[in-house]
Amino acid sequence: MLGLLWRLTRGYRLCPWRSPYLRWRLETYWGVHAETITCAGFRRFAWSHRRELAGYLRWAGKMERQTRAARLTELDEEHQDITSYRSTQMNTD
Repeated sequence: MLGLLWRLTRGYRLCPWRSPYLRWRLETYWGVHAETITCAGFRRFAWSHRRELAGYLRWAGKMERQTRAARLTELDEEHQDITSYRSTQMNTD
């Protein structure tokens, strides 16, 4: 969960309220106008919605792990296909 938060705030770690991604998220899901978000407003918002934000981070982290696992499985299958292809090519020589 912290790793995801670290990546989401890339480039804006010391001032996350300026992050275009986080501004978009706040505006889209909670109706907070992106242009009006300040440091104090962001802090108030994050504190008052901390459970919802933690739930979102848990969900997004789970989705990221599932995607990564699926990608690794896919890469492993490709590697096995290449290895078997190479071994058949070596046997025909």
